Amino acid sequence: MGKIIAIANQKGGVGKTTTAMNLAASLAVLEYKTLVIDADPQANTTSGLGHDPKAIETSIYECMVDGIDVQSIVLPTEIENLFLVPSHIDLVGAEVEMINMENREEKMKGVISEIKDQFDFIIIDCSPSLGLITINALTAANSVIIPVQCEYFALEGLGKLLNTIKIIQTRLNPDLEIEGILLTMYDVRLRLSNQVVEEVRIHFKNMVFDTIIPRNVKLSESPSFGLPAIAFDAEGKGSIAYLNLAGEIAKKNGLQKVTN
Repeated sequence: MGKIIAIANQKGGVGKTTTAMNLAASLAVLEYKTLVIDADPQANTTSGLGHDPKAIETSIYECMVDGIDVQSIVLPTEIENLFLVPSHIDLVGAEVEMINMENREEKMKGVISEIKDQFDFIIIDCSPSLGLITINALTAANSVIIPVQCEYFALEGLGKLLNTIKIIQTRLNPDLEIEGILLTMYDVRLRLSNQVVEEVRIHFKNMVFDTIIPRNVKLSESPSFGLPAIAFDAEGKGSIAYLNLAGEIAKKNGLQKVTN
């Protein structure tokens, strides 16, 4: 049964999509069969993994709203073992259409239940909001990774997200765990970056991943080529950091494979 991990933070620009793409690609490179679900109407994960959102006719939106079989829309990527359930702009309308549906918070859970046994990991890229689609993702997930950028106002809004997670644990998904807080956009040259790392580690202790994601040009450039960083610049600092994160998560979940 696949481990379902949502990547969530209602703040924009913290590295959610970068993390979803590159963590999933790194898990795939480590020979875990991995599925990315793009649950963000911006569809940046879809385009970043080599698919044009404008050419997508059926997405996670149709699966949740119209009951389309998710098996029929799983797409391959350039990386072996890495697959994608795409998004497109119509997902914006899903929240309105779902508002009067029965069990509207559990639509994504139902969709994922059809395919979760086929994958080792399922990574959900959430939109930068705490709306109904994100609530669906957190209700469907086993755990959540919270990216926090090493910049000013890093902890702003984190309390609200943690409170939302607590409400979901109480009402919708008692098994939801925090996989970890991931520090992103770290710049070793900046005193502020180091202060944020220290502050987050003091506040959240062992909830914080050991791996820190650096600010890295190749991580920013690779989506424009429709590739995760590991396929664009395998030896870059960003690629290595996400491989380390993938190894840390695999080890934490007792799934670490022996590699030559």
